[in-house]
Amino acid sequence: MSTSLIAPWLSDSRWPTAPIRFVARLGSGHTPSRNVPEYWEDCKVPWITLADVWQLRTGRVDVITDTKEKVSSLGLANSSAVRHPAGTVILSRTASVGFSAIMGTAMATSQDFATWTCGPDLDPRFLLHSLRAMAPDLKRVATGSTHKTIYMPDIEQLRVPLPSIEEQRRIADFLDTQTARIDRMMNLQQAALDRVAERDAAALDLGIDALYEQVGFLPLRRFVVGVDQGASPQCDAVSAGEDEWGVLKVSALRPGHFEPSANKRLPDDMVPDRRSQVREGDLLITRANTPQLVGSTAVVPHVRGKLLLSDKIFRVRLVQDMDAHYVAAVARGSRVRAACAAASNGASQSMANLRFEEIKDWPIPRASPAQQRAFVQQMERSREAVGQIRTKIDRQLALLAERRQSLITAAVTGQLAVTTAGRAAVV
Repeated sequence: MSTSLIAPWLSDSRWPTAPIRFVARLGSGHTPSRNVPEYWEDCKVPWITLADVWQLRTGRVDVITDTKEKVSSLGLANSSAVRHPAGTVILSRTASVGFSAIMGTAMATSQDFATWTCGPDLDPRFLLHSLRAMAPDLKRVATGSTHKTIYMPDIEQLRVPLPSIEEQRRIADFLDTQTARIDRMMNLQQAALDRVAERDAAALDLGIDALYEQVGFLPLRRFVVGVDQGASPQCDAVSAGEDEWGVLKVSALRPGHFEPSANKRLPDDMVPDRRSQVREGDLLITRANTPQLVGSTAVVPHVRGKLLLSDKIFRVRLVQDMDAHYVAAVARGSRVRAACAAASNGASQSMANLRFEEIKDWPIPRASPAQQRAFVQQMERSREAVGQIRTKIDRQLALLAERRQSLITAAVTGQLAVTTAGRAAVV
């Protein structure tokens, strides 16, 4: 695929463009064999893998100095992995596509990254900003049914504008300053969003505590008549269409919210188990997720799609006078969240599991149907008010992110002329 198809805006560059590999040494990485224990002893060389992408997702970390894993010199010597020098620019090209940074020290990478070690005609910070300008394009053209990938032949075709090295450094200095300002504004907006979330959680806990004082509580088991759990067959890595069957992913559940598009399509040759089909009004609880989200609950609204439970999601059937929306609301409160945290204590940061026996111990205020309805309505009013504030802040964050992206694109192509004083003018 040509660069004009990957990043067509490069054709607007005031300066000539060249393949990055012409002005920087292109490389990649490798994973030493896990079957040779000696390769994984005395590991001291920082080794960038997809486990480190979390550092790069915001686009605000320019230099990576620490890695989750390390590799040994023996492993490097007996694999295609290479220790790249400090200042090398990296780009994630598989699974999490388009994230970039500069190595703060000599490091190796897994095969999931492309690397460029800049020559005298290319400044690493200018290249970093150029790659970040390309990030949306790289995500768009990534291919693959299971994991999206930018393949090395396409990486080899990536081009970069080439003003003089002095101009590159002026542009990098300008963008470092201006993006830092935008980032500070985004941090303030994010802090406001966090305060809104805290307000929402505090209102919920006040309401639940008032019910505990009025009516006491019973364990959830007293209100359960049955529980269902689905299966997790090998599915296609795309969401099901309107007339296709889909198996829900755990990401379909966030506290109090159900996202039907978070599913994987059941292959045509597999017969769906209709007993696992979710329907309007079902109370769903995640059995397996991160420790922060395990035990997330949601009530299924009206859905048009044909969706199935996975083995990581419970469907709880309640007694007739217990409202699913009420239980889901109580489950978002701090007491139930604390119970989930205690049950998953010692779990890894990537995955925790809840047994249904632990869920049955959740403390549920034994409110009457009328009290349940009143509580749900009160919480919905509070959430609606908070949601309006959250929508406004989200809009501001989206506008700032758009501004940041357009600023980088305009600067690296010369559409925004950067002066030595750090100001800029549209050309």
